[in-house]
Amino acid sequence: MLGGMIEARHLRVLRAVAATGSFSAAARELGCTQPAVSQQMKALEGAAGTPLLIRSGREMRLTEAGRALVRHATGILAGLTAAEEEVAAIAGLRAGRVRLVSFPSGSSTLVPMALAELRAAHPGTRVSLVEAEPPGSVEMLRSGDCEIALAFRYPQMSEEASGEWDDLVLRPLLNDRLVGVVPEGHKLAGAGAVGIAELAGEPWIAGCPRCRGHLVEVCESEGFTPRIDFATDDYPTVIGLVGAGLGVAVLPELALESVRTKGATTLDVEPAVRREVVALTLPDLARVPAVAATLDRLEQAARR
Repeated sequence: MLGGMIEARHLRVLRAVAATGSFSAAARELGCTQPAVSQQMKALEGAAGTPLLIRSGREMRLTEAGRALVRHATGILAGLTAAEEEVAAIAGLRAGRVRLVSFPSGSSTLVPMALAELRAAHPGTRVSLVEAEPPGSVEMLRSGDCEIALAFRYPQMSEEASGEWDDLVLRPLLNDRLVGVVPEGHKLAGAGAVGIAELAGEPWIAGCPRCRGHLVEVCESEGFTPRIDFATDDYPTVIGLVGAGLGVAVLPELALESVRTKGATTLDVEPAVRREVVALTLPDLARVPAVAATLDRLEQAARR
């Protein structure tokens, strides 16, 4: 039996300590003092009736009970956030906060229009944005570091990974076609469309780890392994490398919407590949008015 009542503020402190590894780092993250963190952890251990942390010199690690409590804390805090936001909306405060995480090509295309329309319709709603590629963005959602994650996946993903979003609320946004990018002086530059196997002997410029893995899968299905000379998450860098004649690439159309293709030209590639772009949230958070409104605006932006 627990020794007392566990408070939400104590759970937030425990989660910060677990994530940062120290009281001082947790205090900086939470915007409070180290003694305050220490006092709240002491109160939480008293309420739990068992030690939650093991301190050895400068090292700090969770006990088995501490790990269990951190595991449950994310769901508990997400539920509390949902309750607070819903009650605030019902009370007529017309306020809300949404932390959005997006991959870069989504940030530069879908997000600006969606947030501009959201601000016009709901000026009291505050939205923050940070960038991360999946699966990192999805883990941020599950760990309580955001309310919405924009993510993508490819249809060729293995069955093992196909259920990775089953515990989340998924809002489909669009199917983003991948196109080939070659230097303007390339022998295939005027072809319009090529089979990806025609680029088998080329040096390749690849993107994020998920995109890189998918590129290798597609190429191997066509009978060759791509020679990847460069890897970068930055799409202007990809275009710059291709334009300088250092290799070829495949990029999502979303990425090309906001990148100047100087020195490079695009081609349709076969087999045709489209990645599924979605907005994800937790079931509890999907009922929060500010989150629901943001999802609606993202979906509207994707239709244009």
